Amino acid sequence: MRESNNFNTGSEKPIVLLSPLDWGLGHTTRCIPIIHELLHQGCHIIIACNSTQKALLIQEFPQLQYEHLSGYDLTYSKTRWGTIVRILIQTPKILTKINTENSWLNNFLKSQAVDLIISDNRFGFYAPRIPSVFITHQLYIKTGLGRFANRLVQWLNFRRIERFSTCWVPDYQGKDSLAGLLSNPRQLPAIPVRYLGGLSRFTGCESLNPSIDLLIILSGPEPQRSLFEDLILKQLEDQPVKWVLVRGLPQAADPIAHAENGTIYNHAPASLLNSLICAAEWVISRSGYTTVMDLLKLGKKSILVPTPGQAEQEYLAAHLYEQRLAYSVSQSRLSLAEAQAAARQFPFRLHAFNMQAYKEVIGEMIRKIRKS
Repeated sequence: MRESNNFNTGSEKPIVLLSPLDWGLGHTTRCIPIIHELLHQGCHIIIACNSTQKALLIQEFPQLQYEHLSGYDLTYSKTRWGTIVRILIQTPKILTKINTENSWLNNFLKSQAVDLIISDNRFGFYAPRIPSVFITHQLYIKTGLGRFANRLVQWLNFRRIERFSTCWVPDYQGKDSLAGLLSNPRQLPAIPVRYLGGLSRFTGCESLNPSIDLLIILSGPEPQRSLFEDLILKQLEDQPVKWVLVRGLPQAADPIAHAENGTIYNHAPASLLNSLICAAEWVISRSGYTTVMDLLKLGKKSILVPTPGQAEQEYLAAHLYEQRLAYSVSQSRLSLAEAQAAARQFPFRLHAFNMQAYKEVIGEMIRKIRKS
């Protein structure tokens, strides 16, 4: 067996081990274009993920090798402050999971040669002798607890990130940033940082004539996902519009259900969700960063409802509102009728985003590995 720090050369396929975080499905879905490009570059790809992530990815990539790696399984509260407190309480669990995934990786590398490790926000997924990439759009983390707490967490965040070889940021550098301060802080980690531009698995819309009045995309951890779903379904009873709701449950049975004016999908594979977004006049969703990138690539007008207590989403929704890229409203104040009326008067400033830059960054990395 080759030593794990010996790279493939020549015509051999570089072996890439990739693992996304399991906090919602956004980290997983934003890895899809990266996986496509790695395949285009002739790589052999191994995915380390839990069963929910595998259920989603295997629909897109049935040919890949999958290895089970348990997730963090964090839980949120029903209230904003309850969620903040619960995340703080679960900090020891998070640290334990980081150590566990690092131990898993070290054991895996004893029997499997790997040329490149890519971690989407898994802090323990690196190896000192192998090029290890950390993907994040949060170089500055909003805690919801004030500036001092934010700076402390940023320092801790950088200490973890700097154990990797390189940091890839799925955003634009400077004034065109989608994530604002989150991805463009004054200080950067002390390792090479490359900006990938926006990432989206979707292709552009061919038709501008909507056939769906309202598309609702649900996502995120429980219980907030279900609370949001219940709130939306109750209000849809009074909406005389054609609607589609995607529940974000890739493992659920009975994939399609029909209501009086709408359709409910437990899960929509990438091609179907792409078509649904293109067919929708309005999209209502959480302000998860991956969803935001998808909507902006497709040029869709959206109403963003951040997950209560998830400070990152609250900041993103406010930032995109200020940039006139999305309308936003808090979950506690959400009225579908009022939100749609306000959004129709909102001065959107949508424009085309180049979401191809990541291909060159990946290409450079693979060329470097082939030459090593």
